[in-house]
Amino acid sequence: MVADALPLLTRQLGLADYESTWHAMQTFTDARTTDTPDEIWLLEHPPVFTLGQAGKPEHILQRGDIPIVKIDRGGQVTYHGPGQLIAYTLLDLRRLGIGVRELVRRLENSVIALLADYDIEAYGKVDAPGVYIRDDLGEAKIAALGLRIRNGCCFHGLSLNVNMDLGPFDMINPCGYEGLRVAQLADFGVSETPASIAGKMADKILQQIN
Repeated sequence: MVADALPLLTRQLGLADYESTWHAMQTFTDARTTDTPDEIWLLEHPPVFTLGQAGKPEHILQRGDIPIVKIDRGGQVTYHGPGQLIAYTLLDLRRLGIGVRELVRRLENSVIALLADYDIEAYGKVDAPGVYIRDDLGEAKIAALGLRIRNGCCFHGLSLNVNMDLGPFDMINPCGYEGLRVAQLADFGVSETPASIAGKMADKILQQIN
């Protein structure tokens, strides 16, 4: 970060409706000036499937009662629900001097560093953004990323599965990949909640973008 950069603010929003939060991110980004501090919003969502700009409806295998929201981030379909930590990164990339690919790498590294604190080895993949682990059954995705860039600023961010009902992931091809398994911190005996881990996640992101 450049020497005269503004401080980054973190906000813990608890359990927040998806669509109103999404529109709040758009409003924040549209109203930004060069003097607007960056922010990280930490929260959970009620159950919702979100379908990115290039999202294909056929990746939603069962509709059920969970709402489906078509949104303006990149990527395909994913699931958000209670027990999953969301970190929305509202950043001025021009001021930070980084591009979107570099931001994706840094966000992945922030999750990898957080998991390392729990002795969980994780990794990113160049061809499939997100963070992955290996267990006795093979590879599984534990965190997803999706971003939107507007006027040199980004919004949306990452989701980390902490301790949640993973069942709804069986209703979709997560991130557009048939048969992709998902994992969560609780699978590794980690007794955390999104609220208890939110501050740690924010610190890891700050370390990566500073």
